[in-house]
Amino acid sequence: MTRQATAPDGAVQFEAEFVAGVREIFEQKIAFNALLGLQIDDIGGERVHGRIEMRHDLVGHFVHNRIHGGVIAACLDAMGGLAVMAAIGARHLDEPPLQRLHRFSRLGTIDLRIDYLRPGIGERFVMEAEVLRLGSRVASTRMSFMDAEGKLLATGAAAYIVS
Repeated sequence: MTRQATAPDGAVQFEAEFVAGVREIFEQKIAFNALLGLQIDDIGGERVHGRIEMRHDLVGHFVHNRIHGGVIAACLDAMGGLAVMAAIGARHLDEPPLQRLHRFSRLGTIDLRIDYLRPGIGERFVMEAEVLRLGSRVASTRMSFMDAEGKLLATGAAAYIVS
């Protein structure tokens, strides 16, 4: 039985059960992500995409209606973690989806750097993250936080413990 398919560009396409499990963990079971309103748009073995809608309770500067810098940092950290989850899932495609989902229980941030490039003003924001290296103990990622038109507002780099 084939557990995944390969897209024309060679990228990993996860089975629906795995994607649904990752979505449930990321969007619902991680309570802080749910509080922020983080949503997954696309998850692949190489890169993940997500979004967040602006709400009044995410404002950091009330005069300009800017999103709080801590929200940006938290979103980028979460997206980096999601990218690591996807990379771990892609590395262990020989395992059933539920077994792969249990591998995320030891995932944790060990280093995070955020560079704020422009004010976070908008109704909707999009994020992407990719794993630069997935080792046996540590994963390194790079993340981007953009407005709805794709203008880069902040970047991040992080390291995660994976074992």
